[in-house]
Amino acid sequence: MASDRMDGKADADPRFEILIVGMNGELRGKQLPSGADGKVWAGEIRLPTSTQSLDIWGDDNDDITGLSLTIGDPDGMVVADRRSLAPIPWAPEGSMQVLATMCEFDGTPSFMDPRAILASVVERYRLRGLTPVVATELEFYVMSGDWRETRRPSPPESLTYRGEPNGFQLYDMSAVDALDAYLQTLRAYAKAQGLPAVATTAEFGPGQFEVNLMHRANALAAADDCLYLKRIAEQAARRHGLKSTCMAKPYTDHAGSGLHVHVSVIDEQGRNILDAKGGEPKLLKSVTAGLLDSMREAQLVFAPFANSYRRFQPGSFAPVDLTWGSGHRGTAIRIPDKDGPAARIEHRVAGADANPYLLLAAILGGMLRGLDHDLDPGEETTPAHAPANTTRLTHDFLSAVDTFRASPFVADIFGTRYQTLYGDTKRKEALAHLRTVSDFDYRTYLPRL
Repeated sequence: MASDRMDGKADADPRFEILIVGMNGELRGKQLPSGADGKVWAGEIRLPTSTQSLDIWGDDNDDITGLSLTIGDPDGMVVADRRSLAPIPWAPEGSMQVLATMCEFDGTPSFMDPRAILASVVERYRLRGLTPVVATELEFYVMSGDWRETRRPSPPESLTYRGEPNGFQLYDMSAVDALDAYLQTLRAYAKAQGLPAVATTAEFGPGQFEVNLMHRANALAAADDCLYLKRIAEQAARRHGLKSTCMAKPYTDHAGSGLHVHVSVIDEQGRNILDAKGGEPKLLKSVTAGLLDSMREAQLVFAPFANSYRRFQPGSFAPVDLTWGSGHRGTAIRIPDKDGPAARIEHRVAGADANPYLLLAAILGGMLRGLDHDLDPGEETTPAHAPANTTRLTHDFLSAVDTFRASPFVADIFGTRYQTLYGDTKRKEALAHLRTVSDFDYRTYLPRL
């Protein structure tokens, strides 16, 4: 990786970063001199617990949460997860980063910590003698680096002709070749961090790509991989004067970006319990039904921002109906394989903007509903048949907020305190969006009304 060290960074002092995950999937933490990592492993790093209550603007919303200055803005212990230790290939040689969980001083994980929330759901599987096996597929856009100056995104110059996109680029190797230098840097960073990235493909939109990560028999590690990949995509873009984004719908006229999740479940003997041929044939359908039954209640996790709802368009690959099918890419739940060790579900609803820890907690929680009850997912969607009168996801941010805040499923999986925190914070965001008069209003209504 010496060739990736630019501007004298190879001669600069290395650093150590300890990172926690915020509500919106952002990374916050402390940067330390490399020699100070002993304090990290000794559990001596402190951050205010309210760090994980910050909204998309970085506001602690103490007036509605009472979790900051109202209670003295107390510190918590930042407990590093040594398994997540990884090099920082864009930083000076020898720099390292590690993910951590926010804990109370008695060692109890904070109710606000997304990693702890996912870990608590995984523990429910362990108590049943089960292990979720998880893989993620992340879509994102790479765009020109002048977005701050132009105030709008645009594709990299190599993917345009006279400023206009060259057209749809799905699986187009010329689009991959056009951004080969960027993609090489991304792959080099992923390799340096030990991420199991197995494939990169061009997607529909100009500058849109998908990176597939291999499955992990550790859901927390799978979420860590996804979060690290998001950071790698951005840092590689900076290296090449570009911008990457996991915004769900950055362009009006181009495809949104999703975050697809594949899940199977193995027992203590290593057998895939979703294998319809070698196990219980009805279990795969029951798990599918559990996911569909909980999907509306958890949609705020799958689509956490106002922009997220622009992705749910009829006729797009973002599902709008609560449907399932074997190998059908227009359904909310796809069954890529139902027989053998690779039997699994693919959850296709979430946007790339989803917090991967909360996303996996919601998915695994929905699957638990299907493991604990004998459920029927209803009619299967096939190329020749689409069920009538299906339930739909909402297209409205505030409706999703209200459903989340009232959901018994959400209270069970995320805890009532986090349900209130997340729901109240997102309600403030939704109301701010509704109150904001947009450029669309001015262009459409002002000249005519």
